[in-house]
Amino acid sequence: MKVALVLGTSAGGVGRHVRMLVEGLTGGGDDVVVAGPPSVEESFGFTAAGARFAAVPIADRPHPVNDLKSVARLRSIIRGAQAVHAHGLRAGALSAAALIGSRRRPGLVVTLHNAVTAGGAIGAVYGALERIVARRADRVLVVSPDLGERMRARGARAVSAAVVPAPRLGTPTRTAAEVRRELAGRVASPPSPEAPVLLTVARLAQQKGLETLLDASARPYDARPLFVVAGDGPLRAELQARIDAEDLPVLLHGWANTADLLQVAAAVVVPSRWEGQPLSVQEALRAGRPVIATRVGGIPGMVGDAALLVPPGDADALGGEIARVLGDAALAERLAAASARRGEELPGEADAVRSALDVYLAVSRR
Repeated sequence: MKVALVLGTSAGGVGRHVRMLVEGLTGGGDDVVVAGPPSVEESFGFTAAGARFAAVPIADRPHPVNDLKSVARLRSIIRGAQAVHAHGLRAGALSAAALIGSRRRPGLVVTLHNAVTAGGAIGAVYGALERIVARRADRVLVVSPDLGERMRARGARAVSAAVVPAPRLGTPTRTAAEVRRELAGRVASPPSPEAPVLLTVARLAQQKGLETLLDASARPYDARPLFVVAGDGPLRAELQARIDAEDLPVLLHGWANTADLLQVAAAVVVPSRWEGQPLSVQEALRAGRPVIATRVGGIPGMVGDAALLVPPGDADALGGEIARVLGDAALAERLAAASARRGEELPGEADAVRSALDVYLAVSRR
């Protein structure tokens, strides 16, 4: 089967997911072309995984002239494909436009990895893109039930759950002692060697609710933990300014080997305004770490009873659960055991590839 995978700019989960699909599909003998900005090929190496790569500029924001050029480019790239699988609203809408007028139109599958959290003019634009995708995609795959309800309300004919597993957790590159020494060396007031580390893995962006994490970090804890945020993004300067001004026990670490940091994490904290199937939570579950997260999007269905859930934006609730985990060793042990069990139940990469192939076959035979 010839499959075209289309994605926009990605620095994390979407690109890794597409790379995983490429490996599974090409490993099974399928002909795969990936279309997207040159930066995603540089970051994720789709050609090294067996696909052909075609550069197409798909930016986060609409640009009429550039978008027309991208549609024309996509039209030539996907010619002859049996299925087109776009990832994200922008990629989905441009792919839908590229298929207009095709004599032998391939099936169009669009996976929505994120919800629209912006309001105003930007929110209105993305609402229009949702309607285009809902009406033109043969199948919409969603990473959370609320996204599915939203797309059905927009007119989507067929909606089903996406399978987006985290890649296999890598092997630590350093010992736990080495990681602790590195963390202590990067903060002005080094924590004690026994101080618990609370890990958040997130892009420093509005959706991730990191202001709530900073609010929660400001409260007093008997154990005096260090909050470590592994990630980078547009809010780094703003967050760092607040950390410095209020002398908060928070380290903006930058991107790192998650396996290294999970070794020393007393718990993984997810303060997001919205998440689908966050890879960081899957990694925490598979590593058997207690999880404290917001009750949003796909998180409740993913974690089951293996996490403590709080409302988004509620720093008091988040801080209270952090204090419970740090102050109750038996609770922390129960959560760790529940995480490990839940991690074993999560779908794997082979499940995701099988699920995608089933969908491609279904839409190509419509």
